[in-house]
Amino acid sequence: MAVGFILITTMPAKEHDVYGKLQKIKEIKELYALFGEYDLIAKVEVEDFVQLGDTVVHKIRAVEGVQDTKTLACIKL
Repeated sequence: MAVGFILITTMPAKEHDVYGKLQKIKEIKELYALFGEYDLIAKVEVEDFVQLGDTVVHKIRAVEGVQDTKTLACIKL
């Protein structure tokens, strides 16, 4: 299993819209609003890191209102 925490910056005043759309992505297991440099953080759980990249590029970044992302790929020890 691959786990990633995706830090998301949205276009101004689009946080709520993006949050609602991201909630519908099945690979996102947890989603929170943030205060500071990033607007949202999403915990993604998938089979492997190829699927993690695919989820970020083709699902999360494809959401209208997402301006930028930063992916923190993780493994369980």
